Amino acid sequence: MRPSTATGVRIPRQDSTDRPFIVIWEATQACPLACRHCRAEARPQRDTGELSTAEAVGLMRQVAAFGRPSPLFVITGGDPFQRPDLNTLVREGTALGLAVSVSPSGTPTLTRDALAGLREAGARAISLSVDAAGAGGHDGFRGVPGVFASTLRAWEDARELGLKVQINTTVTADTVTDLPGVAALVRDRGALLWSVFFLVQTGRGATLRALGADATEDVLHALYDIGETVPVKTTEAHHFRRVCIQRGGGQGPDGRGDLYRRLHRDLAALGLLDGGRRSRRPPLRVSAANGFVFVSHRGDVFPSGFLPMAAGNVRDQPLTDIYRSSSLFTALRDPDRLGGRCGVCEFRTVCGGSRARAYAMTGDVFAEEPTCSYRPESWHDGNPSMITVD
Repeated sequence: MRPSTATGVRIPRQDSTDRPFIVIWEATQACPLACRHCRAEARPQRDTGELSTAEAVGLMRQVAAFGRPSPLFVITGGDPFQRPDLNTLVREGTALGLAVSVSPSGTPTLTRDALAGLREAGARAISLSVDAAGAGGHDGFRGVPGVFASTLRAWEDARELGLKVQINTTVTADTVTDLPGVAALVRDRGALLWSVFFLVQTGRGATLRALGADATEDVLHALYDIGETVPVKTTEAHHFRRVCIQRGGGQGPDGRGDLYRRLHRDLAALGLLDGGRRSRRPPLRVSAANGFVFVSHRGDVFPSGFLPMAAGNVRDQPLTDIYRSSSLFTALRDPDRLGGRCGVCEFRTVCGGSRARAYAMTGDVFAEEPTCSYRPESWHDGNPSMITVD
């Protein structure tokens, strides 16, 4: 990664129009959990239309065909452990030169032996979901009792086995005040990265309450505050990059709302604002179709797992061609297509807003980011030299 000298936003070394930084593959939608926010609307049984073992290996060959450095390859679900060929797939992907990670669910399949099998097959890392700081909140969100305890146990087992661990947390209007407690778990238990997912109301998540624009801004500033204590990133909140640029340029959180003050107070009480323990992790300029691609269990190719607009299928066309040349992907990489405030914002090339949220809330994939409160040209009198990206 190379940082922008003007912004501190990290930019993938490879050309994002030529190859993605990361490929997410939904290996199956089968999962025994009933998570309230599930994008995939997971089901108990596997779909007979899933990519076969041979087709999945073919997909990984297509990913490797992007060239070096190869994209990161993440196997997710549903619950990937519902596929009996999971270790075989990890081994084959590793042999192809891919850095393979797995995103399992906190189900009875998530055992120490299963994690050891992933490690032996060549997996580099896993990601686990922790959506609340205690069993009541997390298990209620996931729809099954005992998931919180099994997730914490797997977190410890994975680290002992030498697997890197990323923690994912979905934030909604009803769970937002639990963020400081989850951050404390990440600090105390250790993780490669804490990824805070800002709800996109799609799949089962359509029934949940998302944060509004002002509340989102408060949370983004609170996440910036803990950046020297906890390695934090955001998912589907690309305006975190703008917040990092502003805060790094000397703008404070002054004038933030009640939610920010509450989060700041709770973070301070947990010792999460002490700082000085690590270098701040600049956000990475990767977004839907621009460094990121999602492949479904049936092989359909999407710019994001939260954006249900398919650009092709790997059974019919190579992933390299779909990513590089499809009209949907090329359009999403063009900031001149953005509408509303995003279209005139001086941060549009480093942010661009969540295209998935714009589509979910307005039906227009190019509409302005609905949960951004920023008024274009209002920072540093709109001086564009302050936000030039290399």
